[in-house]
Amino acid sequence: MSDPLAEMMAEAGLSPDSDDQDLPAGHRSGFVALVGRPNVGKSTLLNQILGEKVSITSARPQTTRHAIRGILQRPDAQVVFVDTPGIHKPRTPMGERLNDTARSALSGVDVVCLLVDAAAGFGTGDRLLAEQLGEGAVLVLNKCDRARPARVAEQLAAASEIGFAEFFPISARTGEGVDELVEYLLSRLGEGPRWYPAGTTSDVTERFRVAELVREQLLAVTHDELPHSIATTVTEWEWPRIRVEISVERDSQKPIVIGKGGAVLKEVGTRVRRQLPEGAYLELHVSVDRDWQRNPRALDRHGYGTTQE
Repeated sequence: MSDPLAEMMAEAGLSPDSDDQDLPAGHRSGFVALVGRPNVGKSTLLNQILGEKVSITSARPQTTRHAIRGILQRPDAQVVFVDTPGIHKPRTPMGERLNDTARSALSGVDVVCLLVDAAAGFGTGDRLLAEQLGEGAVLVLNKCDRARPARVAEQLAAASEIGFAEFFPISARTGEGVDELVEYLLSRLGEGPRWYPAGTTSDVTERFRVAELVREQLLAVTHDELPHSIATTVTEWEWPRIRVEISVERDSQKPIVIGKGGAVLKEVGTRVRRQLPEGAYLELHVSVDRDWQRNPRALDRHGYGTTQE
């Protein structure tokens, strides 16, 4: 019989870190998946747990499009958190691939955390997803800082009918309740090796990180004007010069991304460079890739449904 964890590790190119001579006795390790519907705060929670920005965030749904691993390093433990795209009713082939990415990330993990928006409530979609996860999943009721205590209690009561292993009301934004959640997750993990070298906090490459930063800042600068149908890809990397291709689906979308007199691209470039090492030279180019969300070859070209690199 195949081992799901071994298969997941092989696909990700992972193996126990060979430099384990300094591991303390009883060292714990394992994998925790963060799943849920779009815009429930999975990426914000991951960044809060690690104390640094690993996954981009925005108020727009479906910001996360890949399974991103963030590694919590402690002297006595290593926890690999897997941030996943929001599971939703897909309208395009890209939506289907995002759902597939999220569900495949559940294979072989030690613990699954289902995040639910406390303000929006434990809805039908959350209930269906919870039933698919089965017993052993942990309910994380996020954004409790934005919901009245009575509303939080109401949602916990609704979720209690499912039979979760444990319930945690938290605020990923403020950090309230996050430490308690992490300590519980550590208690669920058994003894194990380091899967990543000490000091590693993410599996994302610099090329991928820069492309994601550009997409994040486009969302931040344009707000609701920017179409969801954009993709960002680093096409050239000869430090300090970095060229990023921004793809839209229609000619009418280009002016939104460029801005009057190039104002949007200038602002995005400035914001991204602030997060890069000094001296980085960023070139942003906008092109039309017609209906790429519905084109399997275009989806492959933009890296959706494949390992990020």
